[in-house]
Amino acid sequence: MWAIITGRGWGKTRTGAETVRMWSDQVPIIHLIGRTATDVRDTMVEGPAGILAVHPKYNKPKYEPSKRRLTWPNGCRGVLFTADEPDLLRGPQCYKLWADELASWQYEEAWDNALMGLRLGDTPQGLVTTTPRPIKMIKDLVEDQDNIITRGSTFENQDNLSPAFIKKIKEKYEGTRIGRQELYAEILEDYEGALWTHKMIEVAIVDKAPEMTRIIVAIDPAVTASKDSDETGIIVAGLGEDNRAYIIEDLSGVYKPSEWGRQAIGAYHKHKADLIIGEKNNGGDMIEHVLRTLQPDISYSTVWASRGKMTRAEPIQGLYEQHKVKHLGSHPALETQMVTWAAKEGDKSPDRVDAMVWAVSELMLNQDTFFVV
Repeated sequence: MWAIITGRGWGKTRTGAETVRMWSDQVPIIHLIGRTATDVRDTMVEGPAGILAVHPKYNKPKYEPSKRRLTWPNGCRGVLFTADEPDLLRGPQCYKLWADELASWQYEEAWDNALMGLRLGDTPQGLVTTTPRPIKMIKDLVEDQDNIITRGSTFENQDNLSPAFIKKIKEKYEGTRIGRQELYAEILEDYEGALWTHKMIEVAIVDKAPEMTRIIVAIDPAVTASKDSDETGIIVAGLGEDNRAYIIEDLSGVYKPSEWGRQAIGAYHKHKADLIIGEKNNGGDMIEHVLRTLQPDISYSTVWASRGKMTRAEPIQGLYEQHKVKHLGSHPALETQMVTWAAKEGDKSPDRVDAMVWAVSELMLNQDTFFVV
C-alpha cells in the first residue's frame, strides 16, 4: 500500500489520477473509492486534477455515472464506489484500488471491505490519498512496515497554487492546530484542556445502531452568512433502544438562514425526527421564524443556555466517558472540533459541538437542570 498523507493542495488528487492512468495499461479492474458519490464525481473523475483531466483524448476512458464505471479503450474498467455505502464493497474484486480522503470516510467497514477485495493478480496494490486525522485507520497505515508513506505540506506545491490562496491560508491557519493538520499534515495528539480525547471518539464510533425511540435535529445558528462567518451547527441525534445517544448526521456549514432552515427541515423529514431545537439566547425567535416560514407545522422548541458553553458540555463529556454516546460512523469535522476546543481565549465558538451538546442534552439529561423548553 502506498499512502500519500499530505496537506491540502499538495497534489494528492493529481498523483492518484496519474497512477490510475498508468494502472489502466496494466490490469483489467481498478476500484476507485471516495467519501461520497459527489466526491468521486467532482474530485476523482471530473475534477481539474482528476482522471478524465490527465488522459489524452486518444486514451480517455468513457465515463458512465449511472453504471458507476469508467471504461478505457483497451477494456480496463474502473469501478466507482462510495465509502458511505460500505456494503457495496463487500464481494467485488480488483487488481488495484485508489482510496481518496480516507481520513474523512464515515465507516471503517468500507475500508475493511475495500482491502478484502484487493486480491487479484500477482501484485495487488492500493493507493491512499488523504489529509491526516489521528484515527485508527490512518495510524494503522503509518505503522504498517509494509506500506510506503509519503508526507508533505501544502507549501511544497505553492508554485502551482494561487498566491491569493497561499496568502489567505497563512493568515487564517498559520500557527493553529487545524493548520498543522490540514496544511502541514501532522497527525496531532490530544489537545491540552479539551474535554474530549481522540481515544474517547475512537471508542464511540460504531458502524450500526439500534432502532431509535426519539430523534432530534439541533441548530446552533451563525449570526452572519458571509464566506468568513462561523458555521451554523446542525446535528441529528437519536436515542437508541439501548438508552444510548447516537450522533447520526452532521450537516453543519456556512449557510444563509433560508439555507440552514432547508437543511434542518430536510434532515427532520429524512430521519423522521420528532423535534427541531434551537438556542433561545442565540437567535431562538429567528430560528423559529425561519423554520415556520418554510414549514408552518414543523415541530420546534427552544432551549435556554443558562450556563457557559464549557459548563454545558461537561456533562455530555461525562456521558462519553461512560460510553453512553455513540457516533454512527465517523463525523470528521465535528470530531476535530470536539478534540481541539478548550474554551480558551481566542477560540472560535464551537458551532458543531454546541449543536451536539444541545441534542444529547435533550435526549439524555434532565431538561429542568440544563435548559427550559
